[in-house]
Amino acid sequence: MNRALLLAAKGRYTTAPNPNVGCVISLQGQIVGEGYHQRAGGPHAEVFALREAQGKTQGATAYVTLEPCSHYGRTPPCALALIEAGVTRVVIAMVDPNPQVAGKGVALLEQAGIKVDIGLGSEASRQLNLGFLHRMETGLARVSIKLAASLDGKTALRNGVSKWITGPESRRDVQRMRARHGALITGIETVLADDPTLTVRHQELGELSKHLAAEDVIQPVRVVLDSQARLPASARLFSAPSPIILVSVADYADSTKQNWPAHVSHWRCHGDDDGRINLRLLIEKLSVQHHSIMIEAGATLAGAFIDQGLVDELVLYQAIKILGSQGRNLVNLSDYSCLDDTPRCQLLDERAIGADRRLTLGFLLKSAHTGE
Repeated sequence: MNRALLLAAKGRYTTAPNPNVGCVISLQGQIVGEGYHQRAGGPHAEVFALREAQGKTQGATAYVTLEPCSHYGRTPPCALALIEAGVTRVVIAMVDPNPQVAGKGVALLEQAGIKVDIGLGSEASRQLNLGFLHRMETGLARVSIKLAASLDGKTALRNGVSKWITGPESRRDVQRMRARHGALITGIETVLADDPTLTVRHQELGELSKHLAAEDVIQPVRVVLDSQARLPASARLFSAPSPIILVSVADYADSTKQNWPAHVSHWRCHGDDDGRINLRLLIEKLSVQHHSIMIEAGATLAGAFIDQGLVDELVLYQAIKILGSQGRNLVNLSDYSCLDDTPRCQLLDERAIGADRRLTLGFLLKSAHTGE
């Protein structure tokens, strides 16, 4: 199973919106075939493993990190393929969380007389598919917010200078984080201030770039929150061909929309009394197509997502620098009057990234503030 999990991890940057799955087939204690799901629409892990086994599967055991599928989609059912191959035992890390198919693959295997064991490596399999599992279990995408700050919690000097607070290793790590998410949200203030492209830059993926071709990287859909339709046609965002969704309350001028490239779409929504976009409805709409959403935004928008209880994971890159009391704050949050109302976090991971520290936090109790 450990080998199957390692194989599954190879698809972390290429399989979206499908889960990461690995499969190993063993006969008399020897691995005869292995494979992993590489991209949506392509063969599943079990198919690759069976192909490599070249018929040496009668009486074999299959180790799979996720329950084999039992339905006809873009590919035939993997459970049926294992049955036809003569596999007599299947070890599954975890049952598929999709309520429409959960347990059906197991049932199909057991009906064919195959011994099925479930649970070996389940936690590791969950960690490989956090976004997929979260959406299947809650109906909403898993939302992660990326922040970077100095030791004293500042993101920039008083004059706005922020390049670079964190080191190159952290910036490469952010590229890998982008590559693992289906959608990337930012705000108009960030775009106007930094003029970013917000793409995954293959050359900045570090060691990963040696094993992952640039054309195989799935670029996240870039979502720009621009309530008052201020995004200029000259923004560098438009220069990259990956999809862009512009979300606004006001409408853009027809002359502006005529200059948009074909990969740009516009969602116009009703604002609240202050003309702001309803963030909760935005997450719900993006969750229809995406398992995981990343937020890279300024202090106000980042704080709004946290205040409204919409963030599942916070990733903080902390630089060993001090920017001073007049520096710009990390996030702008509500003024809490009771400690019980403040967001509670659990430290999930802490590690050195170059000269910086990366803290990964999970929200235990999301904020009670919902001022939209």
